Amino acid sequence: MRQNQQFKFTTGVIAYPVFFVLIIWSVLSFEVRFNVNFNEYGVYPLTLKGLRGIFFSPFIHGSIEHLYHNTMPLFVLSMALFYFYRSIAWKVILWGIIISGFLTWCIGRPSYHIGASGLIYVLVSFTFFKGIFAKHYRLIALSLLVVFLYGSMIWYIIPIKEGVSWEGHLAGLITGLLFALFFRRQIAKPKKFDWEQDHYNEDNDPFLKHFDEDGNFIENVDPQEEQEEAKINYIFKEDKD
Repeated sequence: MRQNQQFKFTTGVIAYPVFFVLIIWSVLSFEVRFNVNFNEYGVYPLTLKGLRGIFFSPFIHGSIEHLYHNTMPLFVLSMALFYFYRSIAWKVILWGIIISGFLTWCIGRPSYHIGASGLIYVLVSFTFFKGIFAKHYRLIALSLLVVFLYGSMIWYIIPIKEGVSWEGHLAGLITGLLFALFFRRQIAKPKKFDWEQDHYNEDNDPFLKHFDEDGNFIENVDPQEEQEEAKINYIFKEDKD
């Protein structure tokens, strides 16, 4: 039973990111094969028609190069999300798409904003801030790894490169931070030893009872046996000869 659960967990961690990556590659393949362009289904800010892009834009990319640069970060970050935060992973992804897309719709320039980079920034921001807020060594290590791998992405939340939706990146960063704050109750907390608990009392610690006041080790002797040993009487007979 336990092996089946472990298998399902491992399968989910890998299968969901792979499935998502296959979808976005399939969309671009369809565009190339049938010579169609889905860019008009992206987010177009402050227009009623542009609202549909909130749901469609993460699956639409302008070129193979655009999709290639988004594939690996999306796969790695979503896999980390499902491994460390499985219980809230789908909430982060689905609501991340909706909220970051809506923020892009609110603050974006009048052009079509497409690509999964907004979601990637959600995952980068959420994973980083979540680990910092958790104060758990494993999650902090994950945060540092994210900074090492994708820290340079922070520059793309400002308009430094033409044709890049910095508004979508900024919206994703803000959304990830909000999620890290909102889901703070689901932060994994490190297990505390008995001596770290508030109700801990040294006098009742079974381990410390093996030591005297000077810190010397005392053998675990039964008090009753110790008392009997203290009352030993030596019986002897006088030699009549």
